[in-house]
Amino acid sequence: MTDESLAFPSEPSPLAAAFRRWAAFVVDLVYPPHCAGCGTASQRHRALCPSCWSSVRFIEKPYCAVLGIPFRRDEGEGMLSPAAIARPPVFDRLRAVALHEGVARHLVHRLKYRDRTDLAPMMAEWMIRASDGYVAACDAVVPVPLHARRMLSRRFNQSAELARPLARKAGKPLLAHALVRVKPTRRQVGLSARRRAANVRGAFRVRKGQLVAIRGKHILLVDDVYTTGATVSAAARALKRAGAAEVTVLTFAMALGGPI
Repeated sequence: MTDESLAFPSEPSPLAAAFRRWAAFVVDLVYPPHCAGCGTASQRHRALCPSCWSSVRFIEKPYCAVLGIPFRRDEGEGMLSPAAIARPPVFDRLRAVALHEGVARHLVHRLKYRDRTDLAPMMAEWMIRASDGYVAACDAVVPVPLHARRMLSRRFNQSAELARPLARKAGKPLLAHALVRVKPTRRQVGLSARRRAANVRGAFRVRKGQLVAIRGKHILLVDDVYTTGATVSAAARALKRAGAAEVTVLTFAMALGGPI
């Protein structure tokens, strides 16, 4: 086993489980749990209070079978959105937990810019539930990587922070370094859809030593937010060129005005 491919055991030992329960009890005494959204007192760590939970606009069926965009009405299984018909994506399908607004946007922002990596396990659990069974169906989990320069300034990759507990909980191999960002890119925030696509074109490649792990496999590509799809499309294209049989994109949030 290398540091680039990690497979996680599905169940901890009884001793480890007992230690975790004891440690959690001590932490609760020293640091009482608070809502991850608004900060009010709650019953457990890394959870939302009823008010914050009810405000999250979760993406649930009916939605586009390819892009996961929610529909206002149920038109039947397998229906596609106009966007998926007009421009079929390079990846096979996309699923997301919630619309990128309110509490969901706040959680992403705290993870990404406030170093709240402790929120990642909770967010990963939600992502597994929102995956429509594709986490269970995948062969391996791959996070969208940062360029080395960005990694130095940020110190961690938020996509990898989400992918790590997700892979552990699902018992799937984590190919943490299979995909690399070979081109330094501008921040996507504020760019038009066309400029976003140009910004990340050719930005990713699969390491030669990881081609066997990718070829013929169903890869789950993990990112924090889906906006125009430029970043995950460029990453999925690199995975497909390396021989991936399927690429399912799973994000925590989706930037969208509302159901169509």
